[in-house]
Amino acid sequence: MPDLLKKFEKAITVTLVALMAFVVLLATIELGWIIIKDIITPPVFLLEIEELLDIFGLFLLVLIGVELLGTIRAYLKENIVHFEVVLTVAMIAITRKVIILDVKELPGLTLVGIAAIIVALSAAKYFFRKAN
Repeated sequence: MPDLLKKFEKAITVTLVALMAFVVLLATIELGWIIIKDIITPPVFLLEIEELLDIFGLFLLVLIGVELLGTIRAYLKENIVHFEVVLTVAMIAITRKVIILDVKELPGLTLVGIAAIIVALSAAKYFFRKAN
């Protein structure tokens, strides 16, 4: 029975890697399409702030997907989740959120919460590196 569960877990993990790779590929194609579309629309080669924020947000989203793909792949090889990679993905995700935020529309407490997440992730990464 444990062998059957290990094979099942491996099959699910391989499926997740394939699906994540497909999603990252589609997101990269979408990013390229958005950049091309924004560049060729008048004014040509000039991007508005909203377009830049969309591009940066999607760029970081693709980067998050690549990092998650690496995490799943490492789990498949070593059967462990690398804490530093998970922290890196979380930091990229919160960076993406900060970049695409419209600060004017958010209550102050939400901004304090986001700041607390950033501080907590930074402290975790610092202590993890210091311990290693």
